[in-house]
Amino acid sequence: MMADKSKILRLLKTARGQMDGILKMVEEDRYCIDVSQQVMATGAILSRVNREILEAHLRHCVQEAASASEREEKIDEFVRALERILK
Repeated sequence: MMADKSKILRLLKTARGQMDGILKMVEEDRYCIDVSQQVMATGAILSRVNREILEAHLRHCVQEAASASEREEKIDEFVRALERILK
């Protein structure tokens, strides 16, 4: 993976901490809107992680692909990843 590993790990650990908080909120029967806001915040962090990873893929893997056919294959992988995100 060519993305900034320390940045990705920091964001994922933050998301994990938020998930632990959400679990506690649900166990404590906290207000639905408060729980929902935390779920959305965690989703936003995970989306940011995915953006970082995909951007690194474009900037490194696709750009450094040796042949035209290899570049095309990397671009196709990227497009399939985008399709899954945009569903």
